[in-house]
Amino acid sequence: MPYFDFIWEMTEDGNVAHIAEHGLTPEDIEPIILNPDRLGVSRSSGRPIAFGFTDDGREIAVVYEQIDECTVYPITAFEIEE
Repeated sequence: MPYFDFIWEMTEDGNVAHIAEHGLTPEDIEPIILNPDRLGVSRSSGRPIAFGFTDDGREIAVVYEQIDECTVYPITAFEIEE
């Protein structure tokens, strides 16, 4: 499993607030990026996207930017509706 430093912005319009709008927390997001079930490319942004399950069983997608080989900036995350 890779190691990454995560950039979390704790501002009103930062990425923590944005993922909270989708009912998610940094604790939900980090394990998905560190150990995804699958990886892809976001159709809307062209950025990397990781898929996986939260501890409570929700399937989510996490769009992120890889800043360098060990730093990740999560952009958004959302639950995948069936």
